[in-house]
Amino acid sequence: MKIEKTIGIDGMHCAACSARVEKTLCQLSGVESAHVNLALEEASLVYEDRLLNDSIIKETIAKLGFSQREDIHLDDEDLIAKVRHARKMMVIAWVLTIFVSAIMIPHMLMGKMFFGHNGDSFVMFLLSLGAMLYPGRSVYASAFKSLKSGSANMDVLIALGTIASMLTFPLSFIVSRIPAHDFTGIAAMILAFHLTGRFLESSAKGKASAAIRKLINLGAKSALLFKDGAEVEIPIRKLQKGDIFVVKPGMKVPTDGIVCEGISSLDESMATGESLPVVRKTGDPVLGATLNLDGVFKAKATKVGNETFIAQIIKLVQEAQHSKVPIQVLADRVTAVFVPIILLLSFATFILWMLLPDHMQAISHWYMRFISLTIPAEGLAAALMASIAVLVIACPCALGLATPTALMVGSGIGANRGILIRNAEALQRMKDIRTIVFDKTGTLTTGKPELIQTVGLGLAKERVLALAAGLEAGSLHPIAIAINNAAKADQLDSAEMKDFHSLSGYGVSGDIGGKKYYLGNKAFVLRQNVHFPESLLNLQEQGLHYASVVYLFDDQDILGVLWVADRIKEESATVITKLKAMGIKTIMLSGDNPIVAEYIAKQCGIDTFLANVLPQEKAGEILKLKSGNEAVAMVGDGINDAPALKTADIGIAMGMGTDIAIEAADITIVRSDLNSLITAINLSNQTFRKIKQNLFWAFFYNLVAIPLAVFGVLHPVLAEAAMAFSSVSVVTNANLLKRKKI
Repeated sequence: MKIEKTIGIDGMHCAACSARVEKTLCQLSGVESAHVNLALEEASLVYEDRLLNDSIIKETIAKLGFSQREDIHLDDEDLIAKVRHARKMMVIAWVLTIFVSAIMIPHMLMGKMFFGHNGDSFVMFLLSLGAMLYPGRSVYASAFKSLKSGSANMDVLIALGTIASMLTFPLSFIVSRIPAHDFTGIAAMILAFHLTGRFLESSAKGKASAAIRKLINLGAKSALLFKDGAEVEIPIRKLQKGDIFVVKPGMKVPTDGIVCEGISSLDESMATGESLPVVRKTGDPVLGATLNLDGVFKAKATKVGNETFIAQIIKLVQEAQHSKVPIQVLADRVTAVFVPIILLLSFATFILWMLLPDHMQAISHWYMRFISLTIPAEGLAAALMASIAVLVIACPCALGLATPTALMVGSGIGANRGILIRNAEALQRMKDIRTIVFDKTGTLTTGKPELIQTVGLGLAKERVLALAAGLEAGSLHPIAIAINNAAKADQLDSAEMKDFHSLSGYGVSGDIGGKKYYLGNKAFVLRQNVHFPESLLNLQEQGLHYASVVYLFDDQDILGVLWVADRIKEESATVITKLKAMGIKTIMLSGDNPIVAEYIAKQCGIDTFLANVLPQEKAGEILKLKSGNEAVAMVGDGINDAPALKTADIGIAMGMGTDIAIEAADITIVRSDLNSLITAINLSNQTFRKIKQNLFWAFFYNLVAIPLAVFGVLHPVLAEAAMAFSSVSVVTNANLLKRKKI
C-alpha cells in the first residue's frame, strides 16, 4: 500500500544538509518521492509500505548524522527553545569575540600589545578555542557527522576555516612568515558571525512557518461527549464517528458534525473568512475548530481525525510548503555540488597563492581599485587568508532558503485569506494563466435556486406565494425549497393542504380551504386543459427567460406565475472585468440550455460560452484549449467538474463545493468568493517575484564574493559576516511579502 508520511528532522543547518537527506531518502527502495523542507525541518515521503518501514527511515536519517523527531511539527515551545538556545550560543561567542577584538584591533591599528607578541596570540588562541569548544561545538559535531556520512555541508566549510586559522598559532613557531597575531582570533569572530546567522535564521524561519502552526493550534483539545444521559470530557483523539457531543457557549466545536439538537450562532471565520456569525440549527453541518458564541447544541460526529475540514486545510498547506516549484530545480542542482566545489576552490586558492604570489597580488590590487576592504598579506599568510576566506564566504544556505521561505510565507498568506494551495507548482503557474474556464452553477452563480419574482393574476402575489408554499410544503425539490424559503423570508404562513398529489415531470396538486389548486410547468397547465393567456407566451420580453417558470392555477384559470432561478453572484461580473484587464480570456462551460447559458455569460461579461456540455465532455473541452499552448485554469465546484479540474493546468475548486472537486483541484477557494481568484493570481505574482529576487541575490552574492575571497580582497571575518547576512537577507526578504498589498 502506498503511504504518504511527513517526518520531522533535527540537525539540518543548511541547504547542503537538506539536499543530502532528500537525495538519500529518494534512493531508498520503495520511495516514490521525497521532499525535504529546510525551513520547516521536515520531510514528506510517498512510499510502498511493503518495501519500507519507519525503522529503516529513522536509521537512514541517523546514518546521515541527523535525528528524527517524535513530534512531526515544531510547536511554539520547540521553536522558542531553539531560538533561545541559538541566542545563548550567539551571545557567548560574541562575548569571547569582544575580548579577542580588544586585543587584536589595538595591535592592528596602533601596534599596541598587552601581553607581548606571543602572549597576545596565546590569549586569543585560548579565547578562540573556548568559542570552538562551547558555543561552536554543534558546528564541529555537524561537520564531523557530515564527513562521516561521506558528504560535506556548510558546517564543514566553517569548521575547516576556523581550524585553519587556529593552526596558525602553533605553525608560527615553525614558520616565521606566519603572523599568528592576525589569524588566531579569526576563529572566534567567524563563529560569532556564523552563530548570529543561525540565530537570525531560527527567528525568521519561525515567523515564516507561523501560518501552519496557527492552523494546527486552531483545533479543540477536548470534547464534551454525551453518553448515557451524561456529559463526559474526553481528549479529542478519542472522539469517534457517530458520537454525540455537546458544545456550550465559548467552546470550540471539537470535530465536523451535524447538529441533532439545539440552535446557536457560530463564528466560522477560520473556515470562511467571514466575520459575521452564522446560525446553526438541527440538521445543519458544523465544522471542527469553529467557535460557539451563544447557544448550546448537540451534534453527531461525521468526520474525525485527518478527515475533518481543518485537517484537510492543514494537509493542503503542508503539501504546498513541501512541494517545489520548477525554478527551484536549478538551485537544488547547484546546492548539491556547491560544498565540494568550494573545498576544491579553497585548496586551489592556497596552491595558487603559494605558486604564483606575484600574479595573485597583481589581480588583488586590480580589484582594490574598485573595492578596498582589506590589504592582503604576503606569502603563506596571504595563501591562508585567501583560502580561509573562500571557505567561509560560500553560502549554499541562501540558495537553499531562497525558494522554500517565500513559498512558506506565500502559502501562509493564502491560507489566512481562504486560499489553499495544494502544491508549489500551482502557485508558480497561476501567474502564467491566460485562459480561465468557469463552471456555471455554484461558481458564477450561487448554486441555490431562489424565487426571484412572483406575479398574481387575480390574486395578490402574497396569496400566490402562500398557496404555492402550501402545495410544496415538505418537498425537497430545489424549486420547492426556493418557494418555501421565500415564503419564510416574507413571514407568510403556508396554506394548509390536504389530498396532496405529485405528477412527475409536471407538478403537484392539493386541496387548500376546500378548493383544488395546481402548481407546475406549462405542460401541466395544458394537460389540465386550463386556458393559457397570450400575455404569458413570450416570457423573454419580461427579461426572465433564463428562469424556471411555475404556474399556480385552479381548474379554470392561471392565478399566478413564479420565476425561480439560480442567482448570479454579486462579484461575478466585477471579477470577470478584472480578469480581462489582466489580459486573461474567460470561458464558461455549462450543462444548461443555450438560452440560460447565454444570459448568464452576458450578465457576467464572459467572452465565450459552451452550453449543453455533458460532465464527461468538460475535460475534453479543456484539452482542446490546452492544445493552443496556453496555460488554462478551470474553476468549478461539483463532482462533475473533477475531471476537468484535474485536466486543466491549474484546477481551482470553490470551497463550499464537493469534497471530490476539492480533492481534484490544485487550489481551493474556501470562501467561495470569486474575488479570491484575483487574490490568488496576485499572490502568485508577488510570491514568484520574491523567489526570483532571492535566487538572484543568492547567486549574485556568490558570483561577486567568491572571486574577492580567492584574490585576497576579503578578510575572512568580513567574508563570514557577509555569508551570515546573505542567508538572513533572503529569509527577511521573503517575510516582507506579508507587507505587500495583495
